[in-house]
Amino acid sequence: MTTLEREELEELVTNKKGRIKKGLYEEKLRELQVELVKLQEWVKAEGKRVVVIFEGRDAAGKGGAIKRITAVTNPRIVRTVALGTPTEREKTQWYFQRYVPHLPAGGEIVLFDRSWYNRAGVEWVMGFCDEDQYREFMRSCPEFERMLVRSGTHLIKYWFSVSDTEQERRFQARVDDPTKRWKLSPMDLESRRKWVDFSKAKDEMFAHTDIKQAPWYVVQADDKRRARLNCISHLLSVFDYEDLTPAPFELDDRPPPQAYVRPPMHEQTFVPDVAPELVGDDEVDQD
Repeated sequence: MTTLEREELEELVTNKKGRIKKGLYEEKLRELQVELVKLQEWVKAEGKRVVVIFEGRDAAGKGGAIKRITAVTNPRIVRTVALGTPTEREKTQWYFQRYVPHLPAGGEIVLFDRSWYNRAGVEWVMGFCDEDQYREFMRSCPEFERMLVRSGTHLIKYWFSVSDTEQERRFQARVDDPTKRWKLSPMDLESRRKWVDFSKAKDEMFAHTDIKQAPWYVVQADDKRRARLNCISHLLSVFDYEDLTPAPFELDDRPPPQAYVRPPMHEQTFVPDVAPELVGDDEVDQD
């Protein structure tokens, strides 16, 4: 494809803001989510162990991508791990110890919303670990991941890359939206002042942990819709899976009702119906 042809195609799929059009996004996302269910069933049937790591700056879109994956999958097969601050006891453990219990058994996919790479990023930049701990992580992490891969675990690592301008826009949007304000922790606000430090930390992390057995895949994330489609498409491409979803079937007729009398409705407590309050009197059906 020539540069001109690519530019013409880009105009067809993006809106005036340069982001992928909503209709195209929703159509493609639906197709990918159908494939995710196929992947899920294959992983379960074959007893595969899959770990997917989502890393990146605050507000880079990791959670949004994870949400689109888990929206259609079985939480007993595909589960998300998002660990909080380590306890005092966990701080005394071998560093990887608190993550090991969350690794998948056969037939499971685990999505890490941040992972052991906290040590190479926020812990190092914000001073929550010392230099010896940091250096030991850089030495140990590649070996830890090679052990996982040798054991038969599929390990896929994504770094969501967002520009400082777009991150600032998303931070402001969270401030303005009371349903998203909780996403801005004091640590997030502090990280705004350490943009360059986090950039250096990411570069150093890649230099040590971008290994052949488990490479880093960078997701350009300024356009959230595009990032989600690209990430899910790539995840699906990693596996040569088969379609093992159950075939459509017809439901049998229900058996005839037995001698059952429902308790009186007035003896039950129902939640209030707020729907009529959402519309004006002129919008209520009059039939």
